[in-house]
Amino acid sequence: MPEEEFISTAPHGLERGNRWLRQAFGALSTSEFITLMFLLFLTLLNGIFYARVTIWPTLVSLNIAIIAGILVISHAAMTSHSRSLRLLHNWYPIGMLLFVFKETYYMVHPIHPVDYDSYLIAADFFIFGVHPTHWLTAFSHPLLTELLQLSYNSYYVLLLLPVIELYQRANRAQFFTAGFLLIYGFYLSYIGYFLFPGVGPRFTLHEFGMLNIELPGVWLTESLRHFVNVGESIPDGVVNAAAFAQRDIFPSGHTQVTLVALYVAFSDRIRTRWIMLALGTLLIAATVYLRYHYVVDVAAGVIFFAFTIWSGKKIDAWWNRVEGEVVE
Repeated sequence: MPEEEFISTAPHGLERGNRWLRQAFGALSTSEFITLMFLLFLTLLNGIFYARVTIWPTLVSLNIAIIAGILVISHAAMTSHSRSLRLLHNWYPIGMLLFVFKETYYMVHPIHPVDYDSYLIAADFFIFGVHPTHWLTAFSHPLLTELLQLSYNSYYVLLLLPVIELYQRANRAQFFTAGFLLIYGFYLSYIGYFLFPGVGPRFTLHEFGMLNIELPGVWLTESLRHFVNVGESIPDGVVNAAAFAQRDIFPSGHTQVTLVALYVAFSDRIRTRWIMLALGTLLIAATVYLRYHYVVDVAAGVIFFAFTIWSGKKIDAWWNRVEGEVVE
C-alpha cells in the first residue's frame, strides 16, 4: 500500500473503531456495565497479588476475553434484529454470576489467608451470651430441618421469580433495573468475602462430618446439602473439608440478595411476592439454623442490602444518563 494511501485510510479505520466502541458502550445495560467493572477489579487484584494467586494468568486471560465478549454482544444486540441475540443480551449477565463466584474461590483465600471466624463467633457470643447455632439445636426437628433446607436451596429460584415476571410483562426498564440490583448485590457481597473471609459455624462450632447425624432431615436434606457443598467446591470424604470451602459467609449473601429480591417484588408488585416473602423469611432463618452463617453475617447482609438499594439506584440512574449521552 502506498504511504499516502495508508495515511489517508488510517484515520478512517480509527474512526470506525471509535464508533464501534461508542456503540458497544452505549448498548451496555447497567448489569453489563457493573459486570465489566467487577471483572476489571478482579483483574487488577490478580495483577497486584500475582505471587499469591497461582492461576492468575488463566483468570486474567478469561476476564479479558469475557470483557471483549461483553462489548461484542452489546454491540451486536444493538445493531442486529436477531431475537436470540437480544435474549442472550438480556439474560447472560445473570449467568455470569456463577463464573465470577467461582473466580473468587481461587482468589479470596490466597489473597487474604486469615479467616475471621473467631471474631464473628466472639461477636455472636457477646450479643447473645450463647452460640446461636448451639442454642437452636434444642429446637431442631427432622421436619423443620427438611423445610429449612428446601428453603435455603430455593435461593436461586426465588431470585429469578421477579425478573422472569418483569420480563414477561415486557417492561424493559423495570426488568433491567431489577436484574442490575440483584447482580450488583452479589458483587458487593463478593467484596465482603475478600475483606472478611470465613467458613461458618458448620466447620468451626460443629463437626462438619457429623452434620447429617446431628441435624438430620427426612427425604432430601442430605442431597440438598451435598448440592451446596459441591457449589462451594468441597470434595466428598475429605478429612479437612474447611480447607476446601469457599470463604463466603460475611456478609450472608443469601440474606442480602434475598432482601433485594423481596424489595423488587414488592416495589414492582410481583404476583408471587407474598409467597416470596414466606419463602424468603424461612430462607434467612435457615442460614443460621442450618449452621451456614453466624447471626452477625445475617446482620451484615441486612446492612449490605440497604447499601445495595441506596447506591444501586444512583448507579443505575447515572449509567442510564451516560448511556444516552454515549449513543448520541
